[in-house]
Amino acid sequence: MSASSNSSHKTILYIVFALVTLMGVLLLITPAGVYPDAAWGFQVWRGMLQGKGFNILTLPGQWDIASNGEEFKSWWSPGQYLVPGMFQKLFGLDLGHSSSVTVILCQFLGLVGLYTFFKKAGFSKTISALAILVIALQQSFLTPYIFYNGGEVLLFGFIGWFLWGCLHFNKPNIALAVFVLLAGWIGFFAESSFLWMYAAGLIYMWIQLSRHTTHIKHWLINGFWVGIPSIISVAIIYITYLSKGLNPSSASAGLDTTLKVFAFPLASPLLAGLSFDDLANGLIFHNDDVIFSPVVSIIIVTLIAVLSIILICIICKRVPDNRYSIILVVFYIVSVFFFGSAFLRRLDISFEARHFRTIGLLIIPGTIYVFSRAAKAWRYAFGLVVGVIALFSLKFYVLSYIGLKNETVYGSSGIAQQFIDKESMDYIHMLDNRSKNAVFVFFSPDLGLDINHNRSITLEPLNGDISINTDDYLYKGHAGPIYILMPHDYIGIRANVILKSFPGYKGFSLKELSDDYVLYFATEAR
Repeated sequence: MSASSNSSHKTILYIVFALVTLMGVLLLITPAGVYPDAAWGFQVWRGMLQGKGFNILTLPGQWDIASNGEEFKSWWSPGQYLVPGMFQKLFGLDLGHSSSVTVILCQFLGLVGLYTFFKKAGFSKTISALAILVIALQQSFLTPYIFYNGGEVLLFGFIGWFLWGCLHFNKPNIALAVFVLLAGWIGFFAESSFLWMYAAGLIYMWIQLSRHTTHIKHWLINGFWVGIPSIISVAIIYITYLSKGLNPSSASAGLDTTLKVFAFPLASPLLAGLSFDDLANGLIFHNDDVIFSPVVSIIIVTLIAVLSIILICIICKRVPDNRYSIILVVFYIVSVFFFGSAFLRRLDISFEARHFRTIGLLIIPGTIYVFSRAAKAWRYAFGLVVGVIALFSLKFYVLSYIGLKNETVYGSSGIAQQFIDKESMDYIHMLDNRSKNAVFVFFSPDLGLDINHNRSITLEPLNGDISINTDDYLYKGHAGPIYILMPHDYIGIRANVILKSFPGYKGFSLKELSDDYVLYFATEAR
């Protein structure tokens, strides 16, 4: 091997390091916005700082707005707010900059962990470095620099190290048991969805420990080494956390037997690994403009599912280390069964490729390896695909960062607020500082993080046809003054629906704060 090819991986890693460092510095200068899940977590954290119990969300009660209701928030894992909260306490930072530090740390930890895992899985340093570069050029990696996504970025920081551990332990001993026990707790602390990855990793380790023997006795003994600590780990998670509140598996909305239920999980390697879902603005679940009709989207997802299966078969046939093939197949099968079952029962899990990110991360080095040994035309085609992914991802980042810097508003939380402008934010701050018993009503949970002296309520935004369950919006009783911030286009029917949700108040007045936002307020009891 030439000195040039031997050091090529260093050049690639330097490029990745420079890119990630630059984005980290920019993130410290201009903190990101926050996803709703993480915003709710931060509301829990603020309650804990005020003396509330662990993981308790305290909000004005719907039965009486003058009282408070409490809910153990087990829908998401606690790491998404406890890790930034730790930095807030240690360094005296606001939530925005604490989130920035969390993102920077987890992104570096994640890339190093994945690079270590890829090498452990038998790939060369160059292939491993190229895989890291491809990962760093995808929208899923760049998103936390624009929107803090809580558990997803924490999970990214841990998953590579977990996968490395799955490969590392090849004989039953105390170290293996300790790893299994702690991995369950750390992974769940980062992201509750880690549990399916935990199950996949345990299955792989059991296979890895036992695959050189056909004796059932040895398989059973090895199963105990993996099974006992994992049972203890999951049992403690369930008793201390999951059993205390609602989570996505708490209720089913019936059965969905449409093709997307089965095709989407099968298509996950390419949807997540090569950003096909992001490039299409979401094939099933849309966060932006819809590109393809529902029928065309299903056809595309089905074709991608077939291509994904073919790609995995080719990878398993050609990669040199069969440990990688086994772990890839095990994780793929477990994810298909887990999410297929969740989609079938219509649990509260969206059809987004981000849920399958671990499959996307696993598939990348194998894909690069296969195409690096293919004919020149195939290598060029794959390079073109990666170039398109990088172009659209960097476009997303640059345009989003410009918007973050020039168009969003920052309050005392340090979080970029997307759903308010400066004039409205200044007025809300004035009201918050002047009042001590007021209730503020918003349509995004992150806005409540900038209310420091009063309480806030978050309502779901109203859609065009106002098809809502009115019980979810109803708040009875009367407290102090109430201030309801609404987009300007709510004036009319939608505003009337919201005002009727607070029957304890009368004589609402309207104040136009800006061209985009208005404030409805009242003080008198009905």
